[in-house]
Amino acid sequence: MSQKTSSSKSKELKIITRHVITIDDIKNDLRRIKLLYIIYTIGGISEKALQHLIYYMKDLEYDLGYDFIVLGTTPSSKMLHNDIVALLYVGLIETNPRRKLVTTSLGKEFLEKVKDSISDEEKETIKKLIDDLRIKIAPIDMEVELSYRSARRRRRRRFF
Repeated sequence: MSQKTSSSKSKELKIITRHVITIDDIKNDLRRIKLLYIIYTIGGISEKALQHLIYYMKDLEYDLGYDFIVLGTTPSSKMLHNDIVALLYVGLIETNPRRKLVTTSLGKEFLEKVKDSISDEEKETIKKLIDDLRIKIAPIDMEVELSYRSARRRRRRRFF
């Protein structure tokens, strides 16, 4: 009699806990309000370009308090990513079909309610920095959009 040994492969389930965030949490966090205002002001921006924009703003001495790690020439901030996820989670921003972060109508209403938390002088500073840095950010945004388009084309070719 032969004995069969069965080897079973099991997959490990990883559970990652995330804290639930509410709009009231955003209302009490000036940094997230400023981030939302930046996304609103620029109109639409990829997350990668936003990371670069906030990093360049920090270089120009407008610091929102994000810590960055620069890998090669690409700045990255876990804190900034978490704030973007929080804004997405509560529905103040969304990702449009071109993979850009845009402010939702709820986000625009929210900004209208909390508009006094950012001074007019600071709003002007943000607008000026965005205008000055738009030339540096546009190629990064275009790179993200083109890579998304080419990935979609490759997927479509497999089906036809």
